[in-house]
Amino acid sequence: MDAVRQIADAVLYEGYLLWPYRRSALKNQQRFTFGGVYPRAHAQGGHPDDRWQMRTECLVEGDAAVDIRVRFLHVVRRDVARVAGDGVEPVDELVVAGERHLAWDEAVEREIAVPAATPADLEDGRAQPVHIAAGRDREALHERDGHVAGVVLRSWEPLRGEIDVRARAIGDGLHALTVTISNTTPWGGGARPDLLRRTFCSTHTVLRARGGAFVSLTDPPPALAAAAGACRNEGTWPVLVGERGSRETLLSSPIILEDHPRIAPESPGDLFDGGEIDGLLTLNILSLTDEEKAEMRASDPRAREILERTESLSEEELRRLHGAIRDFRVVRP
Repeated sequence: MDAVRQIADAVLYEGYLLWPYRRSALKNQQRFTFGGVYPRAHAQGGHPDDRWQMRTECLVEGDAAVDIRVRFLHVVRRDVARVAGDGVEPVDELVVAGERHLAWDEAVEREIAVPAATPADLEDGRAQPVHIAAGRDREALHERDGHVAGVVLRSWEPLRGEIDVRARAIGDGLHALTVTISNTTPWGGGARPDLLRRTFCSTHTVLRARGGAFVSLTDPPPALAAAAGACRNEGTWPVLVGERGSRETLLSSPIILEDHPRIAPESPGDLFDGGEIDGLLTLNILSLTDEEKAEMRASDPRAREILERTESLSEEELRRLHGAIRDFRVVRP
């Protein structure tokens, strides 16, 4: 996986599920808290802190084609049911063939691509619709003798919205590029979990200028400082990503990052915490009781992956998590 994708995925799953990675944990009662783009009717109905639009504005040099991809999580409801006669009976949890299954929410990744275009071509604006249909699937749970004892039912709500991209020339070979993501999914009110199923969660935007270059908004060159300061970003923070010094790719993230952020090579995998201390979290996972590990394994498929990956680490891999010195530099007063 390239460095850009690693950072984008870390942003995508920031806060998806936090230590101690169990459904019963208090901190996991409020999930999907970063990068939410909520239904317009909810935001405008007395919830201004839950924005229905996310706006990225940045500076791009040159007139090369810009590729834009918007990524987010779509919350999926997971129900568990026991087979009873000719039908099924919903339950909170079910053990089949020695494996525990819990009713909870999961999420699937969504990505919407906007056709590549030059900034000059985008001066009149371009709108890309977001239209994801509702759906459901059914997973049979088999006992060891093969008969079906239960089912896992997954369902997701429809999502509607728009990605508006436009550019305006502000200098010779320099454009201000704006990407506005709007959620127009119908919403008539309800509980927070129902709202999140109609929300673009963990939303972020990846922009690539093929043959062009983005301007750092964190540390712009002096000649472009005023133009960079005039860029208006709402609910997001654009940073340069990729190899240090490169300016081809920009990540507009709902969490604050520095330019050219990196994933530590010692990290054995994602722990769903962008500021994670891998060594500490790994030791905490290994110290869980058997009962706590069983709940972690049943809470979410991705939590199960974390547990299995952590328990399989070798002594050498664990030692690598204790810290690393990247480079030595002389610091003078």
